[in-house]
Amino acid sequence: MGGGHLSLINIIGGKKRFGKKWVLRGIDLDIERGEIMALVGPSGSGKSTLLRALNRLMDLDSGSINYRGKDIREYDPVELRRSAVLVPQESVMLEGSVFDNVSYGQRLKGDVDEELVGRSIRDAGLSMELIERDAGKLSGGEKKRVALARALAIEPDLLLLDEPTVGVDPKRVKKVERTILNIRKKRSLTVIWVTHDVPQAMRVSNRIANLKRGKVREVTPASDFRWEGAY
Repeated sequence: MGGGHLSLINIIGGKKRFGKKWVLRGIDLDIERGEIMALVGPSGSGKSTLLRALNRLMDLDSGSINYRGKDIREYDPVELRRSAVLVPQESVMLEGSVFDNVSYGQRLKGDVDEELVGRSIRDAGLSMELIERDAGKLSGGEKKRVALARALAIEPDLLLLDEPTVGVDPKRVKKVERTILNIRKKRSLTVIWVTHDVPQAMRVSNRIANLKRGKVREVTPASDFRWEGAY
């Protein structure tokens, strides 16, 4: 897979270590504009590390990441994180209401677009009745949606999702998946979705990249993905 002109992200030879342990051992991956790419693989295969490298919460030790045709290190990190927004596995709520949380990124820029905040709350599948509720008192699934709405309110181009349905009531997992798929369509986003749940990866993504021992073992259309050897 060469670096096609459609690629939004082009990762070449990405390596990262913590202490003596190499977590990424030479990642090569292209992600196309507008697709949902699922990253699957065993724990410790480097999936979350790769997500964090994509919005510079950490930098690679070697190799390169190109984003929209430019080396990722050429972007101002704040500007980059507005464009490539990470929704971490742990949905940390800030002090205050749901509205305070969802408008947080906008307040940092200096002005709050209430209409966009409301739209982001609805797009994330939350009831507007929760807008004044103390975010810290919500259920785990609701906090996940607030974290998603907070990301959407910045109007990103790229959504980096780290296990977005972990901790969500199993009966509601497919509802969260549908919510994210609808958002992607509505806002023409590119999504990188880390999951340990292979059936989920096959349901939600266009392509699946299998990470194993810090390398991309293979990339396949979701419909062609085979379990054998993936874990």
